[in-house]
Amino acid sequence: MRFLSDFAQGVGLYWRGVRTWSADPALMAIGLLPGLISVALFGGLFVVLGWGLRGTTDWIADRLVGGDSELHGIVQWAASLALVGAGLLLAVYAFVTVTSVVGQPFFERISHRVDARLGPVPDAPAWPWWRNAFRGVGEGARLLLVTVPLSVSLFVLGLIPGVGTVASWILGALLGGWFVALEFTAIPFERRGMLLRDRRHLLAVRRARTLGFGAMAFVMTAVPPVALLAMPSAVAGGTILARLAIDESLALPANV
Repeated sequence: MRFLSDFAQGVGLYWRGVRTWSADPALMAIGLLPGLISVALFGGLFVVLGWGLRGTTDWIADRLVGGDSELHGIVQWAASLALVGAGLLLAVYAFVTVTSVVGQPFFERISHRVDARLGPVPDAPAWPWWRNAFRGVGEGARLLLVTVPLSVSLFVLGLIPGVGTVASWILGALLGGWFVALEFTAIPFERRGMLLRDRRHLLAVRRARTLGFGAMAFVMTAVPPVALLAMPSAVAGGTILARLAIDESLALPANV
């Protein structure tokens, strides 16, 4: 199937980004700094949320089936998974957005170096990094607002034990993958004067490939110790993905 083939190609593009470490380890190591800052910012929040998880899910189970019901434990378990799954969509995207803004100059260097290796880049507006950072904040906020109702919907779906829980986690990874793919391809698109609407249009042409890359990046970023390595690797992989999408839209031979 074309969908599975494109999805697998997208997953492969993420791992091509990971292999960029061997080509330029010093440059990729610079990309760890923004992640360290974001981990410090988000770490306390995650501890607070984790501390209150049991009480919250116990309250939800009480409201749905009552404290004395035999189903209380099952519902509480389902609510825990649903809450964590829905929260990951918001948490991972917020982490990626904040880290991208904090690390804009570092990630630009990584993306531009990878971009240059793939071939010449057409002249584009020479915007300063701070202007790109401000625009990134605006675009990130717009996309974050979209993720809120989606997270609520995933939480409700996840309350159904079994099938609903599995479906909510899979959909969460795919939806989260789409949003982080938009974020990780921002720099190469902006380098060519293209904004959010252009990214959405071009990446949607091969949506399965975009979802494959994004879902892999989402899953890797959702694991706290791995997230530090995932960010610069995803920036490199996102640059390759953007290059493919742009070259295909121009009917150029993809030099990747």
